[in-house]
Amino acid sequence: MNITRRALGSLAAAGLAAPALAQPDFPSQSVRIIVPFAPGGATDVVGRILAPGMQEALGGRTVLVENRGGAAGIIGAEALLAAPRDGHAVALFTITNAVLNAGLMRDPRLDPRTAFTPVSLVATLPMVLTVGKHVRANTLQEFVGVMKEAPGRLTYGSAGAGSINHLGAHLFNLRSGTQALHVPYRGAGLVYADLIGGNVDWLVEGIASQAPHVRSGNVRALAVLARERNPALPEVPTAIEQGFSDFEIMNIMAVFAASGTPAPAIARLEGAIRTAVAKPDLARRLREAGAEPAGSTTAELQRFWDQQLALWLPVVAASGVRLD
Repeated sequence: MNITRRALGSLAAAGLAAPALAQPDFPSQSVRIIVPFAPGGATDVVGRILAPGMQEALGGRTVLVENRGGAAGIIGAEALLAAPRDGHAVALFTITNAVLNAGLMRDPRLDPRTAFTPVSLVATLPMVLTVGKHVRANTLQEFVGVMKEAPGRLTYGSAGAGSINHLGAHLFNLRSGTQALHVPYRGAGLVYADLIGGNVDWLVEGIASQAPHVRSGNVRALAVLARERNPALPEVPTAIEQGFSDFEIMNIMAVFAASGTPAPAIARLEGAIRTAVAKPDLARRLREAGAEPAGSTTAELQRFWDQQLALWLPVVAASGVRLD
């Protein structure tokens, strides 16, 4: 994975005008950003930060956020596929929707590689590996040693089977030659009480939600899973610094349209997103929400998407998880 914070900043700063092939009559009505999760979560927050900026960039045409939560994002994906494929409905997908579901879903109709087309990477969300205070490890190497002493005894929480928390931890086990027991919850936020209480041992989750617990001393951060340290936890080294070469896990927020959406509409939407994300105030609000602004071109998102698919599909296959 080659996208760094510096590279993401350059994406947002480069060439902000919508490509010339965008048609002046698009959009001809309100644009809907379908968020495939309930209100209040990280995806919803990013969508509501993005919408006003897009609206301004589209000449004042209304941009609405529509929450269609349920079934791990599948209801929202189906809502996008059911809408007219004219660009007036798009979805804000996470890595689960855009990447992991390519290996998880049994229904080929919902395979993101064929069902959806990329528009723009809005932001990335760096992850961090934390342990409960009861776990006797202060570094990743110590943590690996603890797991190897008792294979399969330590537990990690997640937002459910097939989530980035689940598969991110599974990837760490694969890379480190360790074993641990997966404990699924109904949401990553529900893991914290048990992590703090000593009932679950570790968690891979976004820095935005983990940082307050780390700062309060309730959990211990062992590694930031990015190429660079993060300003929210500047004292926490990366996994790469600790000898785990190229080990990087991130969530994403990216806008996708249904396959078959006209290229001029995609181009117009891409330009609006890039213009919005490049605005300092909007970029600041994204960072405050724990997201690193991107604002990529469609081609850049396609390349990044291909890299993520190449990373995660073997991990999904190794996990044995399949969703109906």
